[in-house]
Amino acid sequence: MRITESKKITDFFGCHVFNDSVMKKYLSEDTYRELKEVIDSGKPLEKELANKVAEAMKEWSSENGATHYTHWFQPLTGTTAEKHDSFISIDKQGNPILEFTGSNLRKGEADASSFPSGGIRATFEARGYTAWDCSSPAFIKKPKDGAGVLCIPTAFCSYTGEALDKKTPLLKSMEAINKEGLRLLRILGVEAKRVIANVGGEQEYFLVDKKDFDKRYDLEFTGRTLFGAMPPKGQEKNDQYYASIRDRVSDFMADLNEELWKLGITAKTQHNEVAPAQHELAPIFCQANIATDQNQLIMETMKKVADQRGLACLLHEKPFAGINGSGKHCNYSLGTDTGLNLLKPGSNPSENKVFLLFFLAVIAGVDEYYDLLRMSASSLGNDYRLGGNEAPPSIISVFIGGDMQTLLDDISEGHTIASATKQYINMGVSYVAQPKKDTSDRNRTSPFAFTGNKFEFRMVGSSATLSTPTLIMNAMTAEMISRMADTLEKVPKKDLDKAINELVKTTYNEHKRIIFNGNNYSREWVKEAKKRGLDTATNSVDAYEAMVRPKNMELFLKHNLLSVKEMESRRAIYLDNYVKSANIEAETALLMARNQILPAVLRWQYTLAKQINEIGKVDPELAVVQRAMIRNVSVLVKGLKDNIDALQTAKDGAFAATDSKKQAILFRDRVKLVMEKLREYADKLESITPQEMWPFPTYADILFYE
Repeated sequence: MRITESKKITDFFGCHVFNDSVMKKYLSEDTYRELKEVIDSGKPLEKELANKVAEAMKEWSSENGATHYTHWFQPLTGTTAEKHDSFISIDKQGNPILEFTGSNLRKGEADASSFPSGGIRATFEARGYTAWDCSSPAFIKKPKDGAGVLCIPTAFCSYTGEALDKKTPLLKSMEAINKEGLRLLRILGVEAKRVIANVGGEQEYFLVDKKDFDKRYDLEFTGRTLFGAMPPKGQEKNDQYYASIRDRVSDFMADLNEELWKLGITAKTQHNEVAPAQHELAPIFCQANIATDQNQLIMETMKKVADQRGLACLLHEKPFAGINGSGKHCNYSLGTDTGLNLLKPGSNPSENKVFLLFFLAVIAGVDEYYDLLRMSASSLGNDYRLGGNEAPPSIISVFIGGDMQTLLDDISEGHTIASATKQYINMGVSYVAQPKKDTSDRNRTSPFAFTGNKFEFRMVGSSATLSTPTLIMNAMTAEMISRMADTLEKVPKKDLDKAINELVKTTYNEHKRIIFNGNNYSREWVKEAKKRGLDTATNSVDAYEAMVRPKNMELFLKHNLLSVKEMESRRAIYLDNYVKSANIEAETALLMARNQILPAVLRWQYTLAKQINEIGKVDPELAVVQRAMIRNVSVLVKGLKDNIDALQTAKDGAFAATDSKKQAILFRDRVKLVMEKLREYADKLESITPQEMWPFPTYADILFYE
């Protein structure tokens, strides 16, 4: 029986989290207050306090079935890592005891040479450190059967201090947005102790039957289908979107929600997405580093629960050709510790100076650093998704809606602005409520859209961490806020209102080229974007260069986010990962084509030849259909074999290049094209080969499972 069948959600929500209520129960009042000061104000964590907190964590987690603890971190693989140590120790008398000290809590050690480092660490330089991120609560991971593990969210660095993870730069960017945001708020006369970046990640995913998944090397090794002809029905009727959720999927979602709620993750929304077998989950906003941790747990839990249900969860950006892929919409907002949403227009946005400045700071940041924003959503998997009529195109722009556009135009031109009035939609039926209109419509083609009180970055891929895009959004916004504060700090108080109005006008006029409210898929926009100088990378290999462009390096250095060595190492890691991922795809395509598809179609060819021979004994003219079929099959089989050989040659040629950038370019420009050609022949053969002869499940089998 599920917990949810016998208890209310609120009775067990967060039961596996060392949250505020648990801390109050297991810590003394003084210790609790000291820890909250560390978390809220960034004070150093002293050894004595760490010892008290560690003892409380050990008691709580042991009572909840944990036998081990781990420093849970996010290396540059893009996933998570953990090494488990048990609480058990031996006292002076040789008796077993449970022990967990402040030193164990604050610092751990991991092998820094085996994780991606981009040259920062050599094989013989193995030492790395994990350090507790006390702003993100510890939690317990419990398998279905077995003991639990106390997971302590941590940052990960090398022996020489360089960040080797996704979290450390993110935490630094949160400090930057806090520092610069408070500067601007003080000038504007707003009381606050902290400015907080909040994030909500909408997670799209596919569910397929585990039996079908296990029969396909491509899904198993790469996360996407490298071969597959379209079934008679795809998503063209849009009848999957928001449709009634099938019982099997609904049961999965119920189990998933329960596991996430135990971990304190506010899984809020669930529904069917556009493509068959595609779904979405969305949590409630929370502080950026916590949201990032939680999204990693969401993805991990999805896979675990799916496996328990005889399903496989696919998080690749483009698991199936010809139908929509999956993204992760990164919703971004800024707020204060007092609860003020800095991106909420309010009833009269033209007079809301706080909103206007922070709103324009984000827009200006996108304009100035759009190449970094594009880079933050780049991966081999996302290259297959972006640019189709299912996801934003590669050209970065900002949608703000007609009302906000008019408002900014009027301010810029010095027009008198009337107070906004609430507008409602008349449904034409007296007993149906009239919905209140939002300040803007939605633009599903926009990569970066203002949606009323937040921005939605829609380019991020479904398998990606939220850390990198959030780091970039924090960095670019902090820089623009910093420039605004630099300008306004020089202004006498009596002239401040005038200076703010002028700053709003100037900022809008300098950066309005990034604003586009139309159809981002249109050819006209591509031409217009080039005129505006917004042409940007259409693939990841080019996008990664943003990491080492001088203006971007200056941004990271100014706000103490990344060192030169860390920036260069990340570019190297991105390219290396691209090459390795592309090579795995090529190797898998060769394996399937040589060992599965080619033998299957040769058997079909032999069967046809045998039929022709047998029928010919009666009358050669009777085998006219089989003769036509075998000619067609033979042409396709030859094309298949030729492209198998061509793929091997192209792959070998890519690795003959001298560095990872050249290798990545060859995989992008040559290997990928040959793989597409190979797939073309294979998919045509699939469509004419008897189903019982085809060596693995087809799209029709996978996407429309019961």
